[in-house]
Amino acid sequence: MNQPRILQVRTKILKANDETARAMRQRFESLGLLVVNMVSSPGTGKTALLRETLIRLSHRGVKVAAVVGDLETDNDARRLATSGAPVRQILTHGLCHLEAAMVDEHLKGWDLAELQILFIENVGNLVCPTSWDLGESVRVALLSVTEGEDKPLKYPGLFNTADLAVITKIDLAGPCEFDGDCARANIESVRPGMPILEVSVKTGAGIDAWIDDLLERRSSAHRQTLTDCG
Repeated sequence: MNQPRILQVRTKILKANDETARAMRQRFESLGLLVVNMVSSPGTGKTALLRETLIRLSHRGVKVAAVVGDLETDNDARRLATSGAPVRQILTHGLCHLEAAMVDEHLKGWDLAELQILFIENVGNLVCPTSWDLGESVRVALLSVTEGEDKPLKYPGLFNTADLAVITKIDLAGPCEFDGDCARANIESVRPGMPILEVSVKTGAGIDAWIDDLLERRSSAHRQTLTDCG
């Protein structure tokens, strides 16, 4: 009997989140700021990849920052801070996803006009973050070779709403007997035409392609801002 009421409340909450996210996106776009929402299950190497990304982009003169969501502890934020980039931790205290208002609150005090790429490391979860728009420019779905090839089929919601898929830890593909062709076919079946990258933070394989993809997306966002202003 309570089901309709629960649905009404959830719809209202999601609507409020979407309104906040829309305002955030407009602000980000006006600044030419690329915002990357990274989503995956726990253990995919998301933090390791982001740390390496912050280091490499900073070395290339790109102004970057990150906010990271976790249920508890600031472990990931401390790891990311060793990159030298500005980092802030969001603790959800049991909530399995980030919401737009949380991100907006933790951006206060940062001069976003000084940034070029902002990363959001979402809470490790393949289901809950899917429904929550954070005002991002691009949503990245990460899949580790240790998880198996069928994750896109089991969790189509995430991959269907993503703009880019990244397969991580490819240095372990052999020992894990990971079938890359099967994984890519599964991603393609859920999200036809979505770009797919393969990376290994340990060996460096694919990292340059990942960085180049980010820089191209940032350049496109910047060009769009100049066009809109013109």
